[in-house]
Amino acid sequence: MDNILEVRGLSKSYRSFALSDVSFDVPGGYIMGFIGPNGAGKTTTIKLILNVIKRDSGRVKLFGNEDAITSNEEIGVVMDVPLYADDWRISDVESAISPFYRHWDKKLFAGFIKQFGLDPKKQVKELSRGMKIKLQIAAALSHNAKLLILDEPTSGLDPVARDEICDLLRAFVSGDDKSVLFSTHITNDLDKTADYITFILNGKIAFTGVREELINKYARVTGGLQDINRELKRKIIGFREYSTGFEGMIETRDIGAFPANVLIEAISLDEIIIFMNSEVDIYE
Repeated sequence: MDNILEVRGLSKSYRSFALSDVSFDVPGGYIMGFIGPNGAGKTTTIKLILNVIKRDSGRVKLFGNEDAITSNEEIGVVMDVPLYADDWRISDVESAISPFYRHWDKKLFAGFIKQFGLDPKKQVKELSRGMKIKLQIAAALSHNAKLLILDEPTSGLDPVARDEICDLLRAFVSGDDKSVLFSTHITNDLDKTADYITFILNGKIAFTGVREELINKYARVTGGLQDINRELKRKIIGFREYSTGFEGMIETRDIGAFPANVLIEAISLDEIIIFMNSEVDIYE
């Protein structure tokens, strides 16, 4: 399996935040979910990949070629806020961006506009958030892109619009020559689409790999305070104590260390993010 995108050792320091040694691969034919709490470094990483901001160190390869990102037409980008002028109509959007792509397909773009139910006469400022995202996706898919990079595209969308976008992404990666890097905090969308997960926390990669491996690595644990001792408590990630007991997350390899009367359950991506972030907050 060839990697479409390879990120190695990306670092960027600001006064109050640092991205440190970020590395991961996006294999061909798959969707990589990029997760983490707000402020963890997802958008900074994407901007570094796209050379929108200058990195302190690290390298990026696209189709095995280093630093091919800047002018490569095989990348489609969808941001949470489109960079189109508010008074542009859809025809203006096409006129403005199509000259930058040698393989722009006018018929394909028109087909997506029709499929998405976009009114060509409306200005960008008149479109709903969901329609603006669909307009960006239409543009991203109309110039033979092989890699889609999406930064929080489904945030604020209703479930129907989100499901439609997820269907589009699944169809996009039907072959092994196209991939998606999908940054989102809506983990339900990743349950439907993502094959791989990269989890960033406090500017560092906490996990990158197959989604099921991340889910299977951890479990949710709850019980009474009388059910655990100091040694067991140290094994609990994001430990929370209540008057009625405790909750937290443990590695599945530690399940056998806990007494039978505590409740151990399967965990969700949302809960993994919450408990891991709580652990960071404790030690900061």
